[in-house]
Amino acid sequence: MRLSDHSDKRFSALGFGARIPPNYEVSHDFAINFNPEDDECEEIQGVVEAYQNCLPKIQLYGPTNVAPIISRIAKLAAGREPIKDASLYHILLILTDGVVTDMADTREAIVRASYQPMSIIIVGVGNADFTDMQILDGDDGVLRSPKGEPVLRDIVQFVPFRDFKTASPAALAKCVLAEVPKQVVEYFSHKAIPPMNPVLNSTPNSIANTPE
Repeated sequence: MRLSDHSDKRFSALGFGARIPPNYEVSHDFAINFNPEDDECEEIQGVVEAYQNCLPKIQLYGPTNVAPIISRIAKLAAGREPIKDASLYHILLILTDGVVTDMADTREAIVRASYQPMSIIIVGVGNADFTDMQILDGDDGVLRSPKGEPVLRDIVQFVPFRDFKTASPAALAKCVLAEVPKQVVEYFSHKAIPPMNPVLNSTPNSIANTPE
């Protein structure tokens, strides 16, 4: 799922690792509402409904390749440059229950994406070995492409959902979004784009007392 400037409360929702209709060919980048011209859903409830409608119509199929979706969102973000103000930033949320099988391509895609206004949050669901996800996170060292090129900035946050089974939704949200503010600041600082001026509330906070 991609999040950007969603004041209209519409969210792109994409799937990967499945045979999809009508020909049931394997796809690692498809709209779960089956509308390639408009992959956005109305609010989070719309995303949930699209997923529930999609699941019975597809055949889940490996391998788990996430590089295509990362590259797709990076291309979208790049297409909206040059950015003149700090008003547009993309967040790609990836939910997966499997180990990434296109690790080399994913590392390359993340290095390319690190130059764009975007962050990647990966939530691992289930009991799979998510060691490779920790590598993508980059907390233990600078992530590099297979050719040795380092990321411009750390844009990946990996969270194993199993660590939050008994935690509150707020605790999960805090961990998932923990690195995003820093990543946003790093991108716009690199581009020398200052923060936007805050929108002032025109509604008075209180009503002035009038003399009797």
